[in-house]
Amino acid sequence: MKNIRNICQYDANTGELLNGVLVHCGVKHNPYAGGWVMNSQEALIIISKDKDMTRDALRVFINVCGKLDFQNLIQVSQTEIAKEIDIDRYRVSKAVKLLVTKGILLQGPKAGRSFAYKLNPDYGWKGKVKNLNEYRKETEEREKQDLKKRHLKSHQNNIDE
Repeated sequence: MKNIRNICQYDANTGELLNGVLVHCGVKHNPYAGGWVMNSQEALIIISKDKDMTRDALRVFINVCGKLDFQNLIQVSQTEIAKEIDIDRYRVSKAVKLLVTKGILLQGPKAGRSFAYKLNPDYGWKGKVKNLNEYRKETEEREKQDLKKRHLKSHQNNIDE
């Protein structure tokens, strides 16, 4: 006959036999507690194949993605990025200009002495998926309106001639 162990649990104060066994599971580690961002895999492949993309621009892009605020707002100065990744502010400025030219970063309004930026949602998103879908619908609607205006303008030019 096999040696079968009978494990029991007793109340230390009363000596009463308790049903079941208490199991301590500990605190579950959340790997996303420090923040997360969704990235488009296709966009990352496009960036990786872009021969114009400099090492500095890639480093700035990764740093910015790591600091995105909700709705893709970038709340960090170029000086701060320069200190953090240990390159000259001039090189950070040049990298940001390249990222803006490529459409990866979107330049917003001027805030004080510098511009506000957002990560283009086609490259990544931080926030609720619902808000991303709303952004995409707004962008699609804006593009349709622009196309319609261009078409009407073109049609009007043909009539005037």
